[in-house]
Amino acid sequence: MKLYHVIGAKQYDRQTLEDIYETADRMEKVVKNGGSDIYSNKIMTTLFFEPSTRTRLSFESAISRLGGKVIGTENAGQFSSATKGETLEDTIRVVSEYCDVIVMRHTDIGAAERAAAVATVPILNAGDGGGEHPTQALLDVYTIKKELGTLDNQHVVMVGDLKYGRTVHSLSYMLANYNNVHITFTAPDNVQIPLYVKEYLKERGISFSEEHDLKKAVQKADVIYQTRIQKERFSSPEEYEKANGKYIINDDILSYMKDHCIILHPLPRAGEIEHSVDADPRAAYFRQAQNGLYIRMALLEKCFEQERAETIRDYVNV
Repeated sequence: MKLYHVIGAKQYDRQTLEDIYETADRMEKVVKNGGSDIYSNKIMTTLFFEPSTRTRLSFESAISRLGGKVIGTENAGQFSSATKGETLEDTIRVVSEYCDVIVMRHTDIGAAERAAAVATVPILNAGDGGGEHPTQALLDVYTIKKELGTLDNQHVVMVGDLKYGRTVHSLSYMLANYNNVHITFTAPDNVQIPLYVKEYLKERGISFSEEHDLKKAVQKADVIYQTRIQKERFSSPEEYEKANGKYIINDDILSYMKDHCIILHPLPRAGEIEHSVDADPRAAYFRQAQNGLYIRMALLEKCFEQERAETIRDYVNV
């Protein structure tokens, strides 16, 4: 499978996902073998108009472990020509001439599509406002597969900010590729899952429900996907306070969970998972973050492999 732009979760089917998982497995071997110089002639630009730690650094680590180089800015909204009134399209046209792939995070929904329309290199969407975060969703489903063995027949409980939570939207779309999946949405009243996400799940035949009681929700869960209440997305402090602190995973919640259930979180967390939970083997969110490196290495490989006969498959000899 060859891949160019990574814009949204809906662009993936099950076969494509399985191919990415297989490539990510090989990337884990590359990391354990000390990395590769296979893409030493490649340059990746990180163009982040919103703050990021894990996503930006994991992409930068990914290209570095493949032998490539990084240019870019962490705060493009402040330290780029956008402050002079330059359009996103003009920025992308120019930056495309400097590199071989652009990883972009932006404040506006749809920004990745706008960038892809004018770019001459692959655009990898690292989050567009409250829209989507497809590379996060890819590492999420990859983690579920590694932890539980399959994505079929899983009950996934999504908790927290489901309205502005772009990771939740992308993960919901991606889970629609699997059989007998049920999603339970648990959120405060003012950050419920958007109607357009539910409509997509209905179209794909994916069952879902809404449950306000977290203790009830987690009892049947195979996966709990906890998310942060995103203060920066709210129109007022009052609206934020209506949602903040309503659903917290603590030792009491752990007692209601199945033994095999895993807890995921896209991170960063802000009090919605207590630190005592970290010691429980079902807490998989740091393993999840590690998987992000392998997935992003795999995505870069998919972007570049169409230009090169030798691939990572040859490098690890599998």
